[in-house]
Amino acid sequence: MRTTIFPDGTQVPALGQGTWMMAERPERRADEVAALREGVALGMTLIDTAEMYGEGAAESLVGEAIAGLRDRVFLVSKAYPHNASRTRLPQSCEASLKRLGTDRIDLYLLHWRGSVRLAETVEAMERLVEAGKILRWGVSNLDTGDMEELIAAGGTRCATDQILYNLTRRGPEFELIPWLAERSMPVMAYSPVEQGRLLRHTALQAIAERLGATPAQVALSWLLQKGGVIAIPKAGSVAHVRENRAAAEVELGATEFAELDRAFPRPNRRVALEMI
Repeated sequence: MRTTIFPDGTQVPALGQGTWMMAERPERRADEVAALREGVALGMTLIDTAEMYGEGAAESLVGEAIAGLRDRVFLVSKAYPHNASRTRLPQSCEASLKRLGTDRIDLYLLHWRGSVRLAETVEAMERLVEAGKILRWGVSNLDTGDMEELIAAGGTRCATDQILYNLTRRGPEFELIPWLAERSMPVMAYSPVEQGRLLRHTALQAIAERLGATPAQVALSWLLQKGGVIAIPKAGSVAHVRENRAAAEVELGATEFAELDRAFPRPNRRVALEMI
């Protein structure tokens, strides 16, 4: 399993597990819990969730899944922008900790930028670190200009930026990703297969067939081989988790990268950061 390094030197698997849209159907709960536990067993020990997902239901599901496994898991959660103030962020964090059944969050993110001043959010995050409630903090869905403001507001200890990034969403490659790389901040790529829509692309299907892989595995391998990227696909079944895990063994060569560049061109100008 490839690893990615945060600015403080912490290494995590480059292939983790997302939980967006989990815990929404009770009949799937057992399968989703089993999927997360299987992912941990296979080395996909980074699990990403958020207080927004199911209004806390996904965090509760993650808490159930990691019971007895907490010390093996790198746990990521995210706070709503309206909860990112010095008074509300500690309350949100405590609620997330309770749902997750843990005493600390390994990485706590601002989910997207809202009306709370970035300097206040930085202060609130740093206080949570001092209190031992979180071990490090970062952001999500912030573009280059936002990141520059964050640093100017005292956010030099920001660990990552979680963004929408996949073969069909390459806009961040022009400016944002190089900016992050210069500061040793890894990218966390959410929706790495565009919620499944990417898998119908004929070029991706052709490469997958040639390599004896699935389109999803090729799309994930493309991210994993870039370095400095953590992909967090969601999988609601054990079989799907195993398919995702096998992507780490798929090796794309120069030919495949060139084909993918032709099918999904790099940006030649700045593109505003997209989010879904």
